[in-house]
Amino acid sequence: MFKVTKHIDFCYGHRLLNYDGQCRHLHGHNGRVEVDIESAKLDARGMVVDFADIKRILKSWIDETLDHRMLLNKADPLIPALQESGELYVLLDENPTAENIAKLIFDHARSKGLPVIEVRLWETPTSFVTYRG
Repeated sequence: MFKVTKHIDFCYGHRLLNYDGQCRHLHGHNGRVEVDIESAKLDARGMVVDFADIKRILKSWIDETLDHRMLLNKADPLIPALQESGELYVLLDENPTAENIAKLIFDHARSKGLPVIEVRLWETPTSFVTYRG
């Protein structure tokens, strides 16, 4: 079995609704995504998948959709203020926890044909979550 991993770094802000800890306040992270793709066979080029293809498909989407955006629950009462001020944001159906963000990235990669088996999202240098479909 072969496995390739691609790291993608991005910055995002978020806050959690119905949460009693510090993450109930707006704050930001320098996140790192690690995407794992496995295959028992290599393609005609001798690759599981070209790193350039992962970058083209996934990194470009993260850069355009998530990077330097506020990731918020669609019920967040701050949304009108962000709209009024012209801030960039992304709305999720659920709380924008690291777990839900990892799943969002996993689902997007799969929807674009990448045979991802696992996504890890490092929220801090010492804390990460893993999502396997």
